[in-house]
Amino acid sequence: MNPYQYNQQRWKFVLLIFAAFIAAASLLYTNYLVRNLSKSERTKAEVWAMSTRSIITMPDPDDELITFIYAVRDSLALPAIIADGQDSIIYWRDLDSTRTNILEGTNADTDLQYDPLYFKRQLAIMKKSHAPIVIDLPNGGQWFVYYKDSLLLNQLRFFPYVQLTLIAIFLGIAYTVFNSIRKSEQNLVWVGLAKEAAHQLGTPISSLMAWLELVRAKFDAEKDPLLYEMENDVKRLEVVADRFSKIGSTPVLQPHAVYKVVVDFVNYFKVRTSDKIVFNVSGDTKVQALLNVPLFDWVLENLLKNAANAIESAGRIDIVISENIAKEQIFIDISDTGKGIPRAKFDAVFQPGFTTRKRGWGLGLSLTKRMIDYHKGQIFVKESEIEKGTTFRIILPSNQTYEPAQI
Repeated sequence: MNPYQYNQQRWKFVLLIFAAFIAAASLLYTNYLVRNLSKSERTKAEVWAMSTRSIITMPDPDDELITFIYAVRDSLALPAIIADGQDSIIYWRDLDSTRTNILEGTNADTDLQYDPLYFKRQLAIMKKSHAPIVIDLPNGGQWFVYYKDSLLLNQLRFFPYVQLTLIAIFLGIAYTVFNSIRKSEQNLVWVGLAKEAAHQLGTPISSLMAWLELVRAKFDAEKDPLLYEMENDVKRLEVVADRFSKIGSTPVLQPHAVYKVVVDFVNYFKVRTSDKIVFNVSGDTKVQALLNVPLFDWVLENLLKNAANAIESAGRIDIVISENIAKEQIFIDISDTGKGIPRAKFDAVFQPGFTTRKRGWGLGLSLTKRMIDYHKGQIFVKESEIEKGTTFRIILPSNQTYEPAQI
């Protein structure tokens, strides 16, 4: 793993741990509050039960005392039911008034009707929520006070999950926005560097072309093959400089025969690599696609260099050009007999910074994918087997009109 990827993974791990810590702390603290509030509500229910028992069992109640007890009891807002041993409901509080008013003295002719199923369901809920509070009666009988958690307590239980969900959504949106801004800034830096590199290359390239002409004239070597290849390399430098100068702009796409473009570049490339590597180009010679040749040559250069580097000694690189049945897509398969790529890294090879070479920058395939995207195409690892080779597939639309985007 290169330093860029290592630092990226490390910061992601740190942020993940920090987020997990915040989530755990929020949940633990909320659970602490819920436990305390639950104890408080249990106390309220017990006080309500005791006050009810006092009202019922007090032999000669004083008016002021009764008023005080009622005031205390009514101040304890909590959904509760008092039932006897046969689950017959005797008293209740803070339940749905539209279903209980008839028991509180509402005229039976009104629309507010007593709903026994409602009470039965509420009683079942309260029995599951908490253990009952027992009221011992003077005659030896018992009443049971059932209650359920208040709306506030239930909301508090779910609040941290809602809070963490909203925070996660906010962080996701913020990450996307800042990541987009960061990439935009990086693109501006790369565009500036690329254009400056193209500008700096211009002067020495022009000088080299002039020196070549002087050498030809001085030594009468118009047909010298070495000077011819040197001239090709200088022209290649001009192409490279032109590529960099076009980054950030919208180069023109024109229809070209894919086979010819590939053959022209392979003929240039193969004399500059090991003679133990055999190149073979085959397939449909007539299919056309909208290409920017300097950029597409860059794609081929990156792929062929990687293929040649993957072949440790002798080997073979095959390029097969074909078209699908509907004649809407052109396939370019580039296969080598190199070391191969593990299946787990099929997608990772296109990420910036990924490389298996000690001195590699890990930008070749990333730029390749970007240039293929510019051509409205696709590139991916079609297949690979360790120590047997790899096949990259490029898919391009057949010659058709579309709006190009910036590189």
